[in-house]
Amino acid sequence: MKDYKNIIIPGPNKLPITCDVFLNTNAERLPVIIYAHGFNGFKDWGNADLFAAKFAQSGFVFVKFNFSYNGTTPEKPEEFADVDAFGKNNYTKQLADLLTVTNWVCDKDNLHSEAMDTSRIYLIGHSMGGGIATLFAAEDARIKKLVTWAGINECKTPWGSWPPERIQEWEQTGVQYYTNTRTNQQMPLYYQLYLDFQQNQKRLDIKKAIQKLYIPVLICHGSYDLSVPVEVAYELKEWQPLAELFVVDSNHVFDRRHPYILNYLPEAMEQVLEKTIHFFRITDSVASYIHRQS
Repeated sequence: MKDYKNIIIPGPNKLPITCDVFLNTNAERLPVIIYAHGFNGFKDWGNADLFAAKFAQSGFVFVKFNFSYNGTTPEKPEEFADVDAFGKNNYTKQLADLLTVTNWVCDKDNLHSEAMDTSRIYLIGHSMGGGIATLFAAEDARIKKLVTWAGINECKTPWGSWPPERIQEWEQTGVQYYTNTRTNQQMPLYYQLYLDFQQNQKRLDIKKAIQKLYIPVLICHGSYDLSVPVEVAYELKEWQPLAELFVVDSNHVFDRRHPYILNYLPEAMEQVLEKTIHFFRITDSVASYIHRQS
């Protein structure tokens, strides 16, 4: 197994996208999994290399990336070194980033293209990344399977619970601040984030997106998730009855944390990994069987 860290892809909105590729060193083309991180995260949060390696060892090419405006930089991919960029992030920029990464995966000039079976591209998204992955899967037919880990059901992070007075103040001042409790940084949120949602509500409707999906979907969630309550997972399942729901006894990050210095994952994360790998494998087997019978 090999990993290629911090590959730079030109972003669609000025700032670059930094990504990692994990794969087995064999000649066989393998399904590609693209992983989208959450609102306050990045591709390496919680030692994500551990689960990236496990996917690669299980027969997949695993691609994880930093959204171009998530506040990290290519030089410091695990730090919020560019808080101004964080404040300029929004949902449509993230959809554009995910499109760029998917196009890169499918590009024959990609140095790892010979290892990638681009007829089998799968998405995993955590938290806000789960919402972005759902929206993108509904837009792009190249996505053949979708898994959400503690995924959101509406594009209102983080202002969904704010009172009207704070929204009005946001409009007047142009900025509100979000406290990163891990780093104690005051992260700016520019009003453009709210405007982006208002101007693109139809496109950013997760309910309609998941309802229109005709691909295998797995919804994974923690039973005592305080950031995105488990009721959200049941609502996603209600909107897409054909989706599979897996609830594990854990929190929003499946008992990981950052920094995570251990060389093994928490039991809850292992359960989610095993379920996700099994889901990708079994749906591959079913599709292969149907193809042989047709």
